Amino acid sequence: MTDSDDDVAGSNARGGTGDDTAGGGETGSGGLASRLGLGLAALGRPAYITTGRDADLGAGAERSVDTMRQRAHAVLDAAWWLGIRYVDAARSYGLAESFLGSWLQAHPGRRDELTIGSKWGYEYVGDWRLDAPTQERKEHSLAQFDRQWEQTLEALGDSPDVYLIHSLTPDSPALDDGALLDRLRSLAADGVRVGFSTSGPQQAAVIDRALTLDASPFSAVQSTWNLLEQSVAPALERANDARWLVVVKEVLANGRLTPHGDEPDAAALAEADGQPLVGLAVGAAVAHPWADIVLSGAVTRKQLRENLAARVPAVPLEQLAALAEPPERYWAARSARAWT
Repeated sequence: MTDSDDDVAGSNARGGTGDDTAGGGETGSGGLASRLGLGLAALGRPAYITTGRDADLGAGAERSVDTMRQRAHAVLDAAWWLGIRYVDAARSYGLAESFLGSWLQAHPGRRDELTIGSKWGYEYVGDWRLDAPTQERKEHSLAQFDRQWEQTLEALGDSPDVYLIHSLTPDSPALDDGALLDRLRSLAADGVRVGFSTSGPQQAAVIDRALTLDASPFSAVQSTWNLLEQSVAPALERANDARWLVVVKEVLANGRLTPHGDEPDAAALAEADGQPLVGLAVGAAVAHPWADIVLSGAVTRKQLRENLAARVPAVPLEQLAALAEPPERYWAARSARAWT
């Protein structure tokens, strides 16, 4: 996708009704597919911080490279046939880019219909081990960009449509690195949509600073928004107003908003809304008119179908807002999650 292709990513397909509910309960699965993307964070490596991986994937011994590749290909096939056309990867997602690249090579006619996003700035160092002391390493330097851009091209067999700095936070040097910003401007001039992902309790501050950057190379952002962490919403709305591509990640809060989690208030609200908790979480994200793409982290075809069955909640907005935690508490709990 290039800068002129906003509608491909769903920016013209908006949820919500403007009343005092989260959207009146509409959005069928056919329309939802154009708003959902498939994220490969949990499919590209054996260990991740999502709750319930043993139930979803089997014990760690069953997560060989070949097995995970086959699973990734199967879920990519399902996403394709269900109408999903946005796929998200990253250099740090183990072999996610390689798995996606081999799937694209096996289906050469599909590439032109897909929008592919990837990220640089984190390096996978887990060595395909669940017990690795460190799974990924962060570095936002020009040298890291140059290395990882070439690795991304090799793994995908083509340039991505969207390329993001992975997890831009206030302590990152990237926004003050003139040489790096010039390199990103050059990439944007070549037709790649350049942006960044965010994490941590200061997501909004990072977005707002990037929005005011002189001669900014950025026109895309991927941020964590879910029913438990809603603080970034106003900044994402401002990014949308600037005609940036807005992608929402971790909508299920790394499994907390699934049957594997333990969120009784959210589960009760979903029951009152007449849909599963997963549906409530996905539907609440899709309801936002500033959200172009909402990523599914499904690792099975069944989970993908469940995500697509979501609908915009019909419950009052204030009940959804009441589920949010203070950002500092949410991110502290996320940082403490084990890789399994």
